[in-house]
Amino acid sequence: MTIKNIDAKTLKNWLDNDQAILIDVRQPAEHRSQKINKSTLIPLDEICKEKLPEIGNKKLVIHCQGGKRSLSACQKLLNENLGIEIYNLEGGINSWCSSGCNLEAKSNNFLPLDRQVQLTIGILTIFSVLLGFFVNINFLILTLIIGLGLVFAGLTGICP
Repeated sequence: MTIKNIDAKTLKNWLDNDQAILIDVRQPAEHRSQKINKSTLIPLDEICKEKLPEIGNKKLVIHCQGGKRSLSACQKLLNENLGIEIYNLEGGINSWCSSGCNLEAKSNNFLPLDRQVQLTIGILTIFSVLLGFFVNINFLILTLIIGLGLVFAGLTGICP
């Protein structure tokens, strides 16, 4: 079997007609903040065929925020030899919103994981430059390490 990408409109049609099971592989805080109606949360690090709900003759669709984690989840499930077709929501919940489909959203101050990482790296960079300027120039090595980490993450898709 292979992983097939689907768009948000197709998924909405399947969900409206009770033809699909939708699994959200984001983190619990992301799911609580906003979710697609009828989605079931199974975070990426926990996903396996034993945790899947009964699929029956429905289609299995996996989604995340932007499509990368869900693709990893699809591959993980495919490696477990489920013997079923697995669909990935192309563009994730972002494409769901862009296509005008509704979300269940709670108003809270949750920052998505990618923005948390960006904020942390930005603060570290500013802090290391200030320390390098006002305390000791050797603190600029921290800025170099941060930059190298970002380049590594960008090239490999791995963010330690």
